[in-house]
Amino acid sequence: MSSSPRFDRGHTDDLQAFLMASPSPYHAVATAAERLEKAGFRQVEETAAWDGSTGGKYVLRGGAIVAWYVPEGAGAHTPFRIIGAHTDSPNLRVKPLPDTGAHGWRQIAVEIYGGTLLNTWLDRDLGLAGRISLRDGTHRLVNIDRPLLRVPQLAVHLDRSANPDGLKLDRQKHMQPIWGLGEVAEGDLIRFVAEEAGVAAEDVTGWDLMPHAVEPPAYLGRDRELLAGPRMDNLLSVHAATAALAAVAGQPDDELPYIPVMAAFDHEENGSQSDTGADGPLLGTVLERSVFARGGAYEDRARAFAGTVCLSSDTGHAIHPNYAERHDPTHHPVVNGGPILKVNVNMRYATDGSGRAVFAEACREADVPWQTFVSNNSMPCGTTIGPITAARHGIQTVDIGVAILSMHSARELCGSDDPYLLANSMAAFLTG
Repeated sequence: MSSSPRFDRGHTDDLQAFLMASPSPYHAVATAAERLEKAGFRQVEETAAWDGSTGGKYVLRGGAIVAWYVPEGAGAHTPFRIIGAHTDSPNLRVKPLPDTGAHGWRQIAVEIYGGTLLNTWLDRDLGLAGRISLRDGTHRLVNIDRPLLRVPQLAVHLDRSANPDGLKLDRQKHMQPIWGLGEVAEGDLIRFVAEEAGVAAEDVTGWDLMPHAVEPPAYLGRDRELLAGPRMDNLLSVHAATAALAAVAGQPDDELPYIPVMAAFDHEENGSQSDTGADGPLLGTVLERSVFARGGAYEDRARAFAGTVCLSSDTGHAIHPNYAERHDPTHHPVVNGGPILKVNVNMRYATDGSGRAVFAEACREADVPWQTFVSNNSMPCGTTIGPITAARHGIQTVDIGVAILSMHSARELCGSDDPYLLANSMAAFLTG
């Protein structure tokens, strides 16, 4: 087992900056790419011919990034060590015809993305971020990171049943944010966004925009042992994987028996079925092209994949003090207890006993405590990119993550130690 880099509380401080810089999947991959560039990685275009040179490389496609480091002496059949994650989070997305409103209020038409907790978006100051597509085929990132939008909640005086019976929200009628007063004017929002981006409105031909809470992440608790913030599901994993890969790439090449890889996909929250999702061909294509660029043939590709292991890292459920009965009675992951190993015998998670051994050894090498998560048999189990990766590419996959509260809220909660404990286990895994 090779030595691996070590992270500390400074990693959690840095996570907050990463979250603030990444209000959309497009920003998340740009932020990750910028950090990898500083570590010596270089972007390669999918449309260009690839060479077999050593060093760090990455591919960007929409809201997805795949990065890998080829050490000196790597053969065409050298296996990969992959960390998989996703860049998207449940939220609200701007519709193709966004300008709407009623009764003197100007509003933005939004569509619900993924399984977001709708009530957590109420009465929050929201900015707007994403990308715009221009007439010349290029894209421009946009981040209006100031209070711009708000989804106002109905006063309790007008809904006396909200407290005793529970708040009931209609996804179509009740979730459209307001952003001003006056008459609705078609094209108003995009004209405003274009001005903010410094481009002409007539040059904007498409957009992928989404509101985001502008409140920054913050330590919480008497001893600052907790961290509250947006999009931890799953930028916490993307940040840790980026840091681990960059750090491992700085290790002596003779300590890397595998080719370390980070694959951060888009669209996990709605099934991963897109050209940038885990159920698409992106990861397999990149890995195969890497093998072939190093002079390999199909036999080398098969050998490399057979020896490859993937850690699918996504957030999981910490035991909730107010709803303990919703958890498995003998598996109680706690915050700051280290990363969790996710297990489901119906393969909603891809972990088996062999994968457990790989992860346990990485945690032992990194001196990181770890926990096990299984769902209560009476509750449906979620899933991740893990089973998709295992089935699509024939790669041994292990599902892990960090235990959090308030998953799929606009503002989630984790332990302040767990992000760097996760990063340490990832670095140990990548170094083999």
